[in-house]
Amino acid sequence: MDIKVFKFGGASVNSAKGVRNVASIIGLFPGDSIVMIISAMGKTTNALEEVLKCYLSDDTKGMETSFERMKDFHFSILNELFKKKNHRVFSEMEALFDELHGSLRKGMNKAKKPGADFEYDRVVSYGEIFATTIVHHYLLLSGIPSRLFDSRELVRTDSSFRDARVDWNFTGKKVRSEMKEYFSGKNSFRKVAVLQGFIGGDQEGNTTTLGREGSDYTAAIVAHSLGTREVTIWKDVPGVMNADPKWFKNAKKLDLLTYHEAIELAYYGASVIHPKTIKPLENANITLRVRSFLKPLQKGTTVEHRAEWKVTHPIYILKQNQVLISLSPRDFSFIVEENLSQIFDILARHHVKVNVMQNSAISFTICVDADRISGTGVLDVLRENYTLRYNDNVELLTIRHYNPAAISRITKGRKILMEQKTRNTIHLVVK
Repeated sequence: MDIKVFKFGGASVNSAKGVRNVASIIGLFPGDSIVMIISAMGKTTNALEEVLKCYLSDDTKGMETSFERMKDFHFSILNELFKKKNHRVFSEMEALFDELHGSLRKGMNKAKKPGADFEYDRVVSYGEIFATTIVHHYLLLSGIPSRLFDSRELVRTDSSFRDARVDWNFTGKKVRSEMKEYFSGKNSFRKVAVLQGFIGGDQEGNTTTLGREGSDYTAAIVAHSLGTREVTIWKDVPGVMNADPKWFKNAKKLDLLTYHEAIELAYYGASVIHPKTIKPLENANITLRVRSFLKPLQKGTTVEHRAEWKVTHPIYILKQNQVLISLSPRDFSFIVEENLSQIFDILARHHVKVNVMQNSAISFTICVDADRISGTGVLDVLRENYTLRYNDNVELLTIRHYNPAAISRITKGRKILMEQKTRNTIHLVVK
Protein backbone atom coordinates (compact mmCIF):
# COMPACT_ATOMS: atom_id res chain seq x y z
CA MET A 1 0.00 0.00 0.00
CA ASP A 2 1.41 3.37 -1.03
CA ILE A 3 1.18 6.02 1.68
CA LYS A 4 1.09 9.75 1.00
CA VAL A 5 2.83 12.14 3.37
CA PHE A 6 1.21 15.57 3.73
CA LYS A 7 2.62 18.40 5.80
CA PHE A 8 0.37 21.27 6.90
CA GLY A 9 1.98 24.35 8.43
CA GLY A 10 0.67 26.68 11.08
CA ALA A 11 -0.99 29.03 8.58
CA SER A 12 -3.20 26.22 7.31
CA VAL A 13 -4.65 25.48 10.77
CA ASN A 14 -4.73 28.96 12.30
CA SER A 15 -8.52 29.03 12.60
CA ALA A 16 -11.57 26.81 12.62
CA LYS A 17 -12.02 27.63 8.94
CA GLY A 18 -8.47 26.49 8.32
CA VAL A 19 -8.98 23.15 10.10
CA ARG A 20 -12.15 22.56 8.07
CA ASN A 21 -10.23 23.32 4.90
CA VAL A 22 -7.48 20.84 5.81
CA ALA A 23 -10.12 18.15 6.36
CA SER A 24 -11.65 18.98 2.98
CA ILE A 25 -8.23 18.56 1.33
CA ILE A 26 -7.91 15.11 2.88
CA GLY A 27 -11.34 14.43 1.44
CA LEU A 28 -9.93 15.01 -2.07
CA PHE A 29 -7.92 11.78 -1.69
CA PRO A 30 -10.59 9.22 -0.72
CA GLY A 31 -8.62 6.19 -1.90
CA ASP A 32 -5.30 7.05 -0.25
CA SER A 33 -3.79 6.32 3.13
CA ILE A 34 -2.18 9.50 4.41
CA VAL A 35 0.31 10.52 7.10
CA MET A 36 -0.40 14.11 8.14
CA ILE A 37 2.39 16.16 9.71
CA ILE A 38 0.92 19.16 11.57
CA SER A 39 2.59 22.32 12.86
CA ALA A 40 1.47 24.49 15.76
CA MET A 41 -1.56 26.63 14.99
CA GLY A 42 -0.92 30.12 13.67
CA LYS A 43 1.50 32.03 15.90
CA THR A 44 1.34 29.53 18.77
CA THR A 45 5.11 28.90 18.69
CA ASN A 46 5.69 32.63 19.21
CA ALA A 47 3.09 32.66 21.99
CA LEU A 48 4.77 29.74 23.76
CA GLU A 49 8.13 31.46 23.41
CA GLU A 50 6.62 34.44 25.23
CA VAL A 51 5.29 32.12 27.96
CA LEU A 52 8.75 30.56 28.26
CA LYS A 53 10.45 33.96 28.45
CA CYS A 54 8.24 34.94 31.37
CA TYR A 55 8.79 31.57 33.03
CA LEU A 56 12.58 31.78 32.79
CA SER A 57 12.55 35.30 34.25
CA ASP A 58 10.08 34.30 37.02
CA ASP A 59 7.52 36.80 35.72
CA THR A 60 4.42 35.06 37.10
CA LYS A 61 1.93 37.73 36.03
CA GLY A 62 3.31 37.94 32.50
CA MET A 63 3.35 34.17 32.18
CA GLU A 64 -0.25 33.80 33.34
CA THR A 65 -1.44 36.51 30.93
CA SER A 66 0.39 35.00 27.95
CA PHE A 67 -0.71 31.49 28.87
CA GLU A 68 -4.41 32.40 29.16
CA ARG A 69 -4.32 34.32 25.87
CA MET A 70 -2.87 31.28 24.12
CA LYS A 71 -5.39 28.93 25.75
CA ASP A 72 -8.28 31.19 24.75
CA PHE A 73 -7.07 31.13 21.14
CA HIS A 74 -7.18 27.33 21.01
CA PHE A 75 -10.52 27.04 22.80
CA SER A 76 -12.11 29.59 20.50
CA ILE A 77 -11.22 27.26 17.63
CA LEU A 78 -12.54 24.26 19.57
CA ASN A 79 -15.85 25.97 20.32
CA GLU A 80 -16.38 26.76 16.66
CA LEU A 81 -15.45 23.28 15.41
CA PHE A 82 -17.23 21.14 18.01
CA LYS A 83 -20.81 22.12 18.70
CA LYS A 84 -21.32 19.43 21.37
CA LYS A 85 -19.44 20.72 24.41
CA ASN A 86 -19.25 17.27 25.95
CA HIS A 87 -17.02 16.08 23.10
CA ARG A 88 -13.93 14.37 24.51
CA VAL A 89 -11.60 16.83 22.72
CA PHE A 90 -12.49 19.46 25.34
CA SER A 91 -11.36 17.30 28.26
CA GLU A 92 -8.22 16.21 26.41
CA MET A 93 -7.26 19.80 25.67
CA GLU A 94 -7.99 20.88 29.24
CA ALA A 95 -5.72 18.09 30.46
CA LEU A 96 -2.91 19.17 28.12
CA PHE A 97 -3.13 22.81 29.20
CA ASP A 98 -3.30 21.78 32.87
CA GLU A 99 -0.22 19.59 32.36
CA LEU A 100 1.78 22.45 30.86
CA HIS A 101 0.50 25.03 33.32
CA GLY A 102 1.20 22.79 36.31
CA SER A 103 4.79 22.16 35.24
CA LEU A 104 5.36 25.88 34.74
CA ARG A 105 3.90 26.78 38.12
CA LYS A 106 5.96 24.07 39.78
CA GLY A 107 9.19 25.40 38.28
CA MET A 108 8.46 29.08 38.85
CA ASN A 109 10.84 30.88 41.23
CA LYS A 110 13.06 27.85 41.63
CA ALA A 111 16.67 28.84 42.23
CA LYS A 112 17.89 26.45 39.56
CA LYS A 113 16.04 25.43 36.39
CA PRO A 114 17.24 23.06 33.67
CA GLY A 115 19.03 24.72 30.74
CA ALA A 116 17.10 27.23 28.64
CA ASP A 117 17.32 25.05 25.51
CA PHE A 118 15.98 22.04 27.44
CA GLU A 119 13.10 24.15 28.74
CA TYR A 120 12.46 25.54 25.25
CA ASP A 121 11.88 22.11 23.78
CA ARG A 122 9.77 20.98 26.72
CA VAL A 123 7.46 24.01 26.58
CA VAL A 124 7.29 25.03 22.92
CA SER A 125 6.58 21.46 21.75
CA TYR A 126 3.08 21.76 23.22
CA GLY A 127 2.07 23.87 20.22
CA GLU A 128 2.24 20.85 17.93
CA ILE A 129 0.58 18.62 20.54
CA PHE A 130 -2.37 21.03 20.85
CA ALA A 131 -2.74 21.30 17.06
CA THR A 132 -2.65 17.57 16.33
CA THR A 133 -5.15 16.84 19.09
CA ILE A 134 -7.66 19.24 17.54
CA VAL A 135 -7.08 18.14 13.93
CA HIS A 136 -7.29 14.44 14.82
CA HIS A 137 -10.63 14.80 16.55
CA TYR A 138 -12.04 16.99 13.78
CA LEU A 139 -11.09 14.38 11.17
CA LEU A 140 -12.98 11.77 13.19
CA LEU A 141 -15.94 14.12 13.46
CA SER A 142 -15.81 14.52 9.67
CA GLY A 143 -15.96 10.76 9.14
CA ILE A 144 -12.28 10.34 8.26
CA PRO A 145 -10.62 7.39 10.09
CA SER A 146 -7.72 8.89 12.05
CA ARG A 147 -5.20 7.88 14.67
CA LEU A 148 -3.05 10.31 16.64
CA PHE A 149 0.61 9.32 17.06
CA ASP A 150 3.24 10.90 19.31
CA SER A 151 6.33 12.03 17.38
CA ARG A 152 8.29 12.09 20.64
CA GLU A 153 8.09 8.29 20.59
CA LEU A 154 8.66 7.85 16.84
CA VAL A 155 11.43 10.33 16.01
CA ARG A 156 14.47 9.44 18.12
CA THR A 157 17.11 12.15 18.40
CA ASP A 158 20.19 13.00 20.41
CA SER A 159 19.99 15.56 23.22
CA SER A 160 21.01 18.63 21.22
CA PHE A 161 18.03 20.62 22.38
CA ARG A 162 16.52 23.12 19.90
CA ASP A 163 18.44 21.56 17.00
CA ALA A 164 18.42 17.81 17.63
CA ARG A 165 20.08 15.30 15.31
CA VAL A 166 17.99 12.34 14.20
CA ASP A 167 18.88 8.72 14.95
CA TRP A 168 17.92 7.48 11.51
CA ASN A 169 18.29 3.79 12.29
CA PHE A 170 16.01 3.77 15.36
CA THR A 171 13.55 6.23 13.82
CA GLY A 172 13.27 4.32 10.55
CA LYS A 173 12.53 1.03 12.30
CA LYS A 174 10.06 2.62 14.72
CA VAL A 175 8.14 4.53 12.04
CA ARG A 176 7.94 1.50 9.74
CA SER A 177 6.81 -0.76 12.56
CA GLU A 178 4.10 1.57 13.90
CA MET A 179 2.79 2.61 10.49
CA LYS A 180 2.79 -0.89 9.04
CA GLU A 181 0.79 -2.15 12.01
CA TYR A 182 -1.70 0.71 11.72
CA PHE A 183 -2.20 0.86 7.96
CA SER A 184 -2.22 -2.89 7.28
CA GLY A 185 -3.97 -4.01 10.43
CA LYS A 186 -7.61 -4.85 10.99
CA ASN A 187 -9.94 -2.71 8.87
CA SER A 188 -7.12 -1.84 6.47
CA PHE A 189 -9.25 0.49 4.36
CA ARG A 190 -8.22 4.08 3.83
CA LYS A 191 -6.82 5.62 7.06
CA VAL A 192 -5.09 8.79 8.19
CA ALA A 193 -2.24 9.00 10.72
CA VAL A 194 -1.70 12.36 12.44
CA LEU A 195 1.78 13.27 13.74
CA GLN A 196 3.35 16.37 15.25
CA GLY A 197 5.96 18.11 13.16
CA PHE A 198 9.08 19.72 14.61
CA ILE A 199 9.40 17.52 17.72
CA GLY A 200 11.10 14.29 18.73
CA GLY A 201 12.45 12.61 21.83
CA ASP A 202 15.88 11.56 23.08
CA GLN A 203 16.88 8.25 24.64
CA GLU A 204 16.04 9.52 28.13
CA GLY A 205 12.47 10.40 27.17
CA ASN A 206 13.08 14.16 27.01
CA THR A 207 11.31 16.19 24.35
CA THR A 208 13.55 17.64 21.64
CA THR A 209 12.94 19.87 18.64
CA LEU A 210 14.44 19.76 15.15
CA GLY A 211 15.02 23.48 14.65
CA ARG A 212 12.58 26.25 13.76
CA GLU A 213 10.26 25.33 10.88
CA GLY A 214 11.33 21.72 11.40
CA SER A 215 7.93 20.26 10.49
CA ASP A 216 9.04 20.05 6.85
CA TYR A 217 11.97 17.98 8.09
CA THR A 218 9.62 15.69 10.01
CA ALA A 219 7.72 15.02 6.79
CA ALA A 220 10.99 14.09 5.05
CA ILE A 221 12.01 11.83 7.96
CA VAL A 222 8.70 9.94 7.85
CA ALA A 223 8.68 9.67 4.05
CA HIS A 224 12.27 8.40 4.01
CA SER A 225 11.48 5.87 6.73
CA LEU A 226 8.41 4.59 4.88
CA GLY A 227 9.92 4.73 1.39
CA THR A 228 6.95 6.67 0.02
CA ARG A 229 6.84 7.97 -3.54
CA GLU A 230 6.18 11.60 -2.71
CA VAL A 231 5.73 14.25 -0.02
CA THR A 232 3.39 17.22 -0.32
CA ILE A 233 3.96 20.40 1.65
CA TRP A 234 0.79 22.50 1.73
CA LYS A 235 1.53 26.24 1.90
CA ASP A 236 -0.29 29.56 1.55
CA VAL A 237 1.46 30.22 -1.78
CA PRO A 238 0.85 28.58 -5.20
CA GLY A 239 4.18 26.73 -4.99
CA VAL A 240 7.85 27.64 -4.88
CA MET A 241 8.09 31.22 -6.12
CA ASN A 242 11.08 32.96 -7.62
CA ALA A 243 10.76 35.53 -4.80
CA ASP A 244 8.73 36.05 -1.64
CA PRO A 245 5.42 37.60 -2.82
CA LYS A 246 5.28 39.63 0.39
CA TRP A 247 8.11 41.87 -0.81
CA PHE A 248 8.33 41.11 -4.55
CA LYS A 249 5.10 42.07 -6.31
CA ASN A 250 5.64 40.21 -9.58
CA ALA A 251 6.85 36.90 -8.14
CA LYS A 252 6.46 33.93 -10.50
CA LYS A 253 5.75 30.31 -9.63
CA LEU A 254 8.44 27.80 -10.57
CA ASP A 255 6.70 24.71 -11.93
CA LEU A 256 9.76 22.47 -11.58
CA LEU A 257 12.95 22.44 -9.51
CA THR A 258 15.75 19.91 -9.22
CA TYR A 259 16.81 18.61 -5.82
CA HIS A 260 20.12 20.43 -6.23
CA GLU A 261 18.44 23.77 -6.91
CA ALA A 262 16.03 23.32 -4.01
CA ILE A 263 18.94 22.58 -1.65
CA GLU A 264 20.72 25.73 -2.83
CA LEU A 265 17.60 27.85 -2.30
CA ALA A 266 16.97 26.38 1.15
CA TYR A 267 20.60 26.90 2.15
CA TYR A 268 20.49 30.55 1.14
CA GLY A 269 17.32 31.16 3.14
CA ALA A 270 14.29 30.54 0.93
CA SER A 271 11.44 30.15 3.40
CA VAL A 272 9.24 27.73 1.45
CA ILE A 273 11.32 24.62 2.14
CA HIS A 274 13.24 23.85 5.33
CA PRO A 275 17.00 23.43 4.69
CA LYS A 276 17.16 19.91 6.15
CA THR A 277 14.17 18.64 4.21
CA ILE A 278 15.53 18.04 0.74
CA LYS A 279 18.49 15.72 1.29
CA PRO A 280 16.59 12.73 2.78
CA LEU A 281 14.12 12.98 -0.10
CA GLU A 282 16.86 13.15 -2.70
CA ASN A 283 18.68 10.17 -1.18
CA ALA A 284 15.51 8.07 -1.42
CA ASN A 285 14.42 9.59 -4.78
CA ILE A 286 11.15 10.83 -3.26
CA THR A 287 9.32 13.52 -5.21
CA LEU A 288 8.47 16.71 -3.27
CA ARG A 289 5.41 18.71 -4.18
CA VAL A 290 4.67 22.20 -2.85
CA ARG A 291 1.00 23.08 -3.24
CA SER A 292 -1.45 25.71 -2.03
CA PHE A 293 -3.93 24.78 0.67
CA LEU A 294 -5.94 27.81 -0.51
CA LYS A 295 -6.22 26.40 -4.04
CA PRO A 296 -5.68 22.66 -3.56
CA LEU A 297 -6.69 21.69 -7.09
CA GLN A 298 -3.80 23.63 -8.63
CA LYS A 299 -0.63 21.77 -9.55
CA GLY A 300 1.99 23.67 -7.53
CA THR A 301 5.73 23.00 -7.80
CA THR A 302 7.42 19.64 -8.27
CA VAL A 303 10.92 19.00 -6.92
CA GLU A 304 12.62 15.88 -8.27
CA HIS A 305 15.75 14.52 -9.90
CA ARG A 306 16.37 15.90 -13.39
CA ALA A 307 19.52 15.56 -15.46
CA GLU A 308 18.66 18.86 -17.15
CA TRP A 309 16.67 21.82 -15.90
CA LYS A 310 15.92 25.07 -17.67
CA VAL A 311 16.08 28.28 -15.65
CA THR A 312 12.96 30.34 -16.35
CA HIS A 313 13.49 33.32 -14.01
CA PRO A 314 16.16 34.71 -11.70
CA ILE A 315 15.39 33.60 -8.13
CA TYR A 316 15.51 36.21 -5.37
CA ILE A 317 15.99 35.49 -1.66
CA LEU A 318 15.80 38.19 0.99
CA LYS A 319 17.06 37.79 4.56
CA GLN A 320 16.21 40.75 6.77
CA ASN A 321 17.43 41.73 10.23
CA GLN A 322 21.04 40.87 9.46
CA VAL A 323 24.31 42.04 11.03
CA LEU A 324 27.50 42.52 9.02
CA ILE A 325 30.56 41.95 11.24
CA SER A 326 34.19 42.55 10.29
CA LEU A 327 36.92 41.11 12.54
CA SER A 328 40.59 42.10 12.55
CA PRO A 329 43.33 40.66 14.82
CA ARG A 330 44.18 43.01 17.67
CA ASP A 331 47.91 42.54 17.05
CA PHE A 332 47.55 43.89 13.47
CA SER A 333 48.66 40.57 12.01
CA PHE A 334 47.16 38.91 8.96
CA ILE A 335 44.03 36.74 9.03
CA VAL A 336 45.37 33.19 8.74
CA GLU A 337 43.99 29.68 9.14
CA GLU A 338 44.42 29.69 12.92
CA ASN A 339 42.26 32.82 13.17
CA LEU A 340 39.52 31.33 11.00
CA SER A 341 39.56 28.13 13.05
CA GLN A 342 39.23 30.09 16.29
CA ILE A 343 36.44 32.30 14.94
CA PHE A 344 34.38 29.38 13.66
CA ASP A 345 34.89 27.50 16.91
CA ILE A 346 33.45 30.47 18.82
CA LEU A 347 30.52 30.81 16.39
CA ALA A 348 29.76 27.07 16.59
CA ARG A 349 29.79 27.08 20.40
CA HIS A 350 27.25 29.92 20.34
CA HIS A 351 25.13 28.30 17.60
CA VAL A 352 25.66 31.20 15.19
CA LYS A 353 25.20 30.28 11.52
CA VAL A 354 27.14 32.31 8.95
CA ASN A 355 24.99 33.31 5.97
CA VAL A 356 27.84 34.69 3.86
CA MET A 357 31.52 35.35 4.51
CA GLN A 358 34.46 37.14 2.91
CA ASN A 359 38.07 37.62 3.94
CA SER A 360 40.95 39.92 3.07
CA ALA A 361 44.54 39.96 4.28
CA ILE A 362 43.72 41.69 7.56
CA SER A 363 40.01 41.15 8.14
CA PHE A 364 37.29 38.51 8.04
CA THR A 365 33.70 39.60 7.40
CA ILE A 366 30.53 37.62 8.10
CA CYS A 367 26.82 38.27 7.73
CA VAL A 368 24.62 36.60 10.37
CA ASP A 369 21.05 36.72 11.66
CA ALA A 370 20.75 39.41 14.33
CA ASP A 371 18.58 37.24 16.57
CA ARG A 372 21.25 34.52 16.65
CA ILE A 373 23.78 36.82 18.32
CA SER A 374 21.43 38.83 20.53
CA GLY A 375 22.00 37.98 24.17
CA THR A 376 24.50 35.20 23.46
CA GLY A 377 27.65 37.06 24.45
CA VAL A 378 29.37 35.88 21.27
CA LEU A 379 30.51 39.40 20.36
CA ASP A 380 32.19 39.85 23.75
CA VAL A 381 34.08 36.58 23.26
CA LEU A 382 35.21 37.64 19.78
CA ARG A 383 36.34 41.02 21.11
CA GLU A 384 38.88 39.29 23.37
CA ASN A 385 41.16 38.73 20.36
CA TYR A 386 39.66 40.81 17.56
CA THR A 387 38.66 44.35 16.78
CA LEU A 388 35.04 44.39 15.65
CA ARG A 389 33.28 46.69 13.23
CA TYR A 390 29.68 45.98 12.36
CA ASN A 391 26.56 47.28 10.65
CA ASP A 392 23.22 46.23 12.07
CA ASN A 393 19.76 46.30 10.49
CA VAL A 394 21.09 45.32 7.08
CA GLU A 395 19.63 42.93 4.50
CA LEU A 396 21.17 40.01 2.64
CA LEU A 397 19.95 39.72 -0.94
CA THR A 398 20.77 36.57 -2.87
CA ILE A 399 20.02 36.09 -6.57
CA ARG A 400 20.33 32.69 -8.20
CA HIS A 401 20.79 32.76 -12.00
CA TYR A 402 21.24 36.52 -11.93
CA ASN A 403 21.55 38.96 -14.79
CA PRO A 404 22.34 42.70 -14.83
CA ALA A 405 18.65 43.66 -14.88
CA ALA A 406 17.93 41.48 -11.85
CA ILE A 407 20.78 43.04 -9.87
CA SER A 408 19.73 46.57 -10.80
CA ARG A 409 16.13 45.85 -9.91
CA ILE A 410 16.73 44.94 -6.29
CA THR A 411 19.66 47.24 -5.48
CA LYS A 412 17.95 50.43 -6.64
CA GLY A 413 17.89 52.88 -3.76
CA ARG A 414 20.03 50.63 -1.54
CA LYS A 415 23.65 51.05 -0.46
CA ILE A 416 25.78 47.96 -1.18
CA LEU A 417 28.04 47.14 1.77
CA MET A 418 29.41 43.85 0.48
CA GLU A 419 29.16 41.93 -2.78
CA GLN A 420 30.11 38.34 -3.52
CA LYS A 421 29.59 36.80 -6.94
CA THR A 422 29.97 33.31 -8.38
CA ARG A 423 28.96 31.85 -11.73
CA ASN A 424 25.33 31.27 -10.73
CA THR A 425 24.82 33.24 -7.51
CA ILE A 426 25.36 36.77 -6.23
CA HIS A 427 25.13 37.83 -2.57
CA LEU A 428 24.60 41.49 -1.74
CA VAL A 429 24.62 42.90 1.79
CA VAL A 430 22.71 46.15 1.55
CA LYS A 431 21.51 48.98 3.76
